[in-house]
Parts: sequence; C-alpha cells; structure tokens
Amino acid sequence: MDIRSNKPFWLVKNALAESYSALRVSLDTDVLIIGGGITGALMGYQMLKEGRQTILIDKRDVCHGSTAASTSMLQYEIDVPLHLLIEKRGLTCAVSSYQNCEKAIDKLKKISTEIKSNCQFNNKKSIYFCTSKKDKDFLLKEYNIRKAHGFKVAWLDSKSLNILGLKAYAAIESSSGAVMDAYKFAQDLLAFSSEKGLQVFDRTSADHIEFNKENIKVTTNHGTVIHAKHIINCTGYESTERLKETVVDLKSTYALASEAFAELPKPFKNHIYWNTSSPYHYFRSTADGRIIMGGGDEDFKNAKKRDALLPKKEKQLVKAFASYFPDIPFHLDYSWAGTFGETKDGLPYMGRPDLDKNEHYILGFGGNGITYSVMGMDAIASSLENKPHPYLEYYKFKR
Repeated sequence: MDIRSNKPFWLVKNALAESYSALRVSLDTDVLIIGGGITGALMGYQMLKEGRQTILIDKRDVCHGSTAASTSMLQYEIDVPLHLLIEKRGLTCAVSSYQNCEKAIDKLKKISTEIKSNCQFNNKKSIYFCTSKKDKDFLLKEYNIRKAHGFKVAWLDSKSLNILGLKAYAAIESSSGAVMDAYKFAQDLLAFSSEKGLQVFDRTSADHIEFNKENIKVTTNHGTVIHAKHIINCTGYESTERLKETVVDLKSTYALASEAFAELPKPFKNHIYWNTSSPYHYFRSTADGRIIMGGGDEDFKNAKKRDALLPKKEKQLVKAFASYFPDIPFHLDYSWAGTFGETKDGLPYMGRPDLDKNEHYILGFGGNGITYSVMGMDAIASSLENKPHPYLEYYKFKR
C-alpha cells in the first residue's frame, strides 16, 4: 500500500538521516519488529530496556511511511471528544485514555532528551475551537467534562480568540500539547538503539510468516530467514492487509507547509489548533518559522485517486486557513497526501488478535498515533509475557 505521496516537508528538511543495510543472512532472535517508523522505533527502544534480543525490519527505508507524512502535533485530546467517548467506552476507559495520552507527551519529551534528539520538541497549548454558534453547546459540554476530571483547561470566548488572532466563536484551551519533528525523532531513536544492540535492516520485507510450536519462521524478500519467538507488528495502516478483523476505516488526508515567515505570527508562537468541523482542520508551527496545516479527509479508495485530489485540496485548505486566520498570509511551499484511519471509538489496538499466536500489534490509529505508540511501550512487555495490562483490555481486538 502506498501510504503517502509527494515529498513531505520532513523528508525534504532532513533528507536521508540514516541508512541501514538489507538483511542478507538468516538470523535467530527473541523479538522481531516489523515496521521501522516511530512506533517500531519506540518498540525497539523498549525491547532494549527489557533486555530482549531484537531485530527490526522495514520494507522501505526506515521512517519513510506514515512517520514521514505525520504533521507531528501531540495532543492528549482524542479524535472522539471525552464526553462522547464516555458514552462509547465507559468512564474509566475514556478518562484514563485521555490521562495516559497526556502522560505520553511528557514521556516522549523525556526520551527525546535522553537520546539527545534534535527533533525540536516544543510544548504548546492546544486550542479546540468552533466557528459557529450551533457548536458552542457541544464544546461547552466537552469543556465541563474535562474540567470535572481534572484536566487543565480554560474557556475562551470570541473576543479572547480575536485578540489572539483566530476568527472563531469559542474554544477550549488545554495546557498540555506539543509539537516535534517525528521523522527526526524516530531516526534518532533508531540510531540510538542500534548503537545499544538493536539490529535494524531496511529494504527487507516479511514475505512469508509460518507459525510453529517452537518459534516463528519469517522468510524475507531476499530469501533469508528470521526465527523469532515473538513478532511485534508496527505497520500501521498497512496492517489492514494482514488482519482478518476490520479495525479501521481508511481515509485520505492532506497537509500543507507554508513558506517560512521572517517572524512567526503571534497566534502560532505558543499554540496549536484544531476545530470541531468534521473532518476537522488542524494547524501548528515549525521551528524554522513555517505553518503546517492539514485536513480535507475523504474515504480512501486508492493511492492514485488520493493523489489526484491534491491540487484541489491545496486550494480548499488555503481558503480554510484564511477564514480562520484572516490576518496571516499563507504562501504554500510544500504539500503532500497520506493515508489516515479512524477506529469506531477513536482508540488504538494493542495486543494479540489471535491468542494462540505470539504475534502482537501496536496500532495507534487516528490523530493520536504518536501518543498511542508511547502508551504501547507500557503494554507490549505484558503482551509478550501473556500477562494482563489495562491497555490490553481497553484496546483489545474484537472489542
């Protein structure tokens, strides 16, 4: 599956940060990670912490799938608002999911500091806004439920938003948000882990997987064989090609990066933004003074049709930006398309789809993919050891 098109801004900015060889010999290992994006990088790092011998493979150059296309906005706020998630999944699951996404942002910052990543991690406040009066009651209900459960939020009216530079009716301002360069972080984390013993091979795909009583036999595209006790699939939206259960609805999504501003406009110095529209728009700044925005999601049909819509989506997104931030000129510099996904409850999938197989998945679908992957680090050891963990219950398959 082609999960992105055009060259995303992060690839142009960073070029090919690291290069790894393909797997040309057969190997034995405790854990095989399939997928070398940010999720795979985090799982590889965690496996080192657990003292497990681990191999990671990716059919592309590492980090060249969805990670390269990510706009890298970090929020504890899930695509499904908290008050609706409580209705779908119950109070404990819903509130803890929001709380643990918030903790994941802090954990990500700590890891980036530990490995000395130049991923330009920057804490920001998050603004969730509406542009019509009819959405105010919806937004106010969400504000009240978050405040009741201890989240640090503030209510902003249209006057406050206009002073900030956003043309909107009302908004929830959350103190916990951040931005980063997820592509650079994942590359830095793989390099760090590789130096510590993680074996990384790119341009290597798992063409055939055979489950035996003693181990799992994986035959690669090069004809080499990996014998492993466990497989961790970190293949994101491409996992739909192997899973029997339908767990996600695929969407085409689009993103733009502006030319760099001589001075970053005031609204983007300390905030990131997303709105109540369906599909929603979202906005952030970069360390080099650009504004990135995304949205315009549509049902995914195929990569060719997705990519053909890019010129049309560019115009729509630039027009939308002007309606929200009328005093800021958005001069388009880069645009790209990618594949996005929505689950029925906005939550990830973690654990084993088949309890008779040592095949595990960490699938952080949706706008919280990065924070979900960080949460998956806590769940994966329990999954490998067949021990209970709250995440393996909340985010299980066949739920």
